[in-house]
Amino acid sequence: MDIQLLSLSPGNYISRSYQTRQYQIIGVPNTIYLQYCNFPTGSPQKILRCKSMKSYRLSKLSHAEVDSLKARPRIDFSSIFSLVHPIVDDVRTRGDAAVKDYTVRFDKVELDKVVENVCDLPDPELKADVREAFDVAYDNIYAFHVAQKPVERSVENMKGVKCRRVARGISSVGLYVPGGTAVLPSTALMLSVPAQIAGCKTVVLATPPTKDGSICKEVLYCAKKAGVTHILKAGGAQAISAMAWGTDSCPKVEKIFGPGNQYVTAAKMILQNSEAMISIDMPAGPSEVLVIMDKHSNPVHVAADLLSQAEHGPDSQVVLVIAGDDVDVKAIEEEISKQCQSLPRGDFASKALSHSFTVFARDMVEAISFSNLYAPEHLIINVKDAEKWEGLVENAGSVFLGQWTPESVGDYASGTNHVLPTYGYARMYGGVSLDSFLKYITVQSLTEEGLRKLGPYVETMAEVEGLEAHKRAVTLRLQDIEAMQAMGR
Repeated sequence: MDIQLLSLSPGNYISRSYQTRQYQIIGVPNTIYLQYCNFPTGSPQKILRCKSMKSYRLSKLSHAEVDSLKARPRIDFSSIFSLVHPIVDDVRTRGDAAVKDYTVRFDKVELDKVVENVCDLPDPELKADVREAFDVAYDNIYAFHVAQKPVERSVENMKGVKCRRVARGISSVGLYVPGGTAVLPSTALMLSVPAQIAGCKTVVLATPPTKDGSICKEVLYCAKKAGVTHILKAGGAQAISAMAWGTDSCPKVEKIFGPGNQYVTAAKMILQNSEAMISIDMPAGPSEVLVIMDKHSNPVHVAADLLSQAEHGPDSQVVLVIAGDDVDVKAIEEEISKQCQSLPRGDFASKALSHSFTVFARDMVEAISFSNLYAPEHLIINVKDAEKWEGLVENAGSVFLGQWTPESVGDYASGTNHVLPTYGYARMYGGVSLDSFLKYITVQSLTEEGLRKLGPYVETMAEVEGLEAHKRAVTLRLQDIEAMQAMGR
C-alpha cells in the first residue's frame, strides 16, 4: 500500500472539533483511500493517502512476467564501493585513529576508547521485565542451537581404512549489531549465542556507540551473558574494516557476521576478497517477508505481519500472496492503512509499502510455487492446516506456520536465528546456525592391511592423472610392507 503525505490548508475544514474522514475514489485501477485521519481545524495538517498495493493474478501472467516479480530493487554497488573502498583502506593504514575519525564524522560521537574488554565492564542495570525477556530469549536460542552440535562418527569404509570428521570452532569472529534507526540487542543474542556454543575463543561485537560514547545497555547485557570478549564501539564500514584488518585495540577476526546497511554489506564484500583473508556469513539485502493467506486468515494479523517487516526501513520488501477465492481484500487494505498510521515508524513502513505488491494464486500449490520462486527471507504461511504445506517449501530463510506464529517470535525469542538470507539468496544459502561458527576437519587413518587393500587403486588413479609423486607415496609404503613380511614379521 503506497502511503504519501497530503498537506491540507486550514480552510478545507471549518468545524472546531476533531473530525474523521474516509474517502473512496472510484474509477481508477487501484482504489485510493484517505483513511481514518484525525485532525483539528485551524492549523495545516498532514493526511496519509493510502493507495492500494499493486496486484497481479498469476494465472493471467506470462512466464516472463511471473519471473520478473521475483526481482528486488537494484542496489548500485559500483557507486557504493567507490565510497567504501577509501574507508577500508584508511582503517587498514591508520587503525584506531581512522575509526575515531569516522565515528565523529558519521555518528557525531568522539570516542576516548575504541574497544572495551567486556570482562572489565560492570553489569548493566535493566528493568526486571526487560531482563527476563532477554533471559527467556537467550535460553530458547541456546537450546535450539546447542541441539545442532554435530555428532562425531567414525566410518570404516574398507577394512583398515577409517575416516571421520571433527568440528572446531572458528578461533576469532566478528559480530556486527546495527544501531542506526533502531537498536537491535536481539541480534547480539542471535550471533553471540552460537559463537559461545561453538567455543570461539575471541568474539568481537561491533555496534555504534550511543551519543555519550557508551554502549547500549541492552546490547551489553546480551553480550556479557553470551560470552562476548570485546566490544568495538563503532558502526558502518569502519567497524567491519577494523575487525577484518585488526587495529591496536581491536583483535583481527577470521569471519564476520551480521546484518547491516548497504555500506556495511559493501565493506563485507570488499574485505572477503582482500588481503584481510576473512570470510562472511552471507550476502545481505533489505529485510523482507512474504505472507501467504487464505479466506480463513485474520486480516488484522495479516496486516500486522506485513507491517512488522515494512517498519524496518523504506527499502524493506513486503509481498502478500492470496491463495484461493473469497478473501476480503478491502478489509486487509483498510487494516494496513489503519495500523500503519498508528506506528511510530509509520513513515518507514509507508515507503516500503510503496513498492510492495499482492499476488493472487488459484490455490496453495500455486501460492507456494511462487514463494519458492521469490525465495523470501521470511515466509509466513497463515492458512488453514498450514503444517501440511511445509513439505512443499524449498526456498525460504525461515518459515512461520499457522495463525499463531507471527514472524516477530522468530525475530526475538522462539529460538531460531533471525540472521537470514535476503535478496533471493535463500535459493542457495541458509540462515546463520551453529555450523556457521564451526569449521570441519576430516581425519583418516589406515592400517597396513588397509593400505594393502586400498593402495593399488590409488596407484592406478594417480597414474591416470600423471602424478607420479602421488603414486610413489603409496608404492614406497607398499614395498616396505612387503619387505617386512618377507623378513618374517
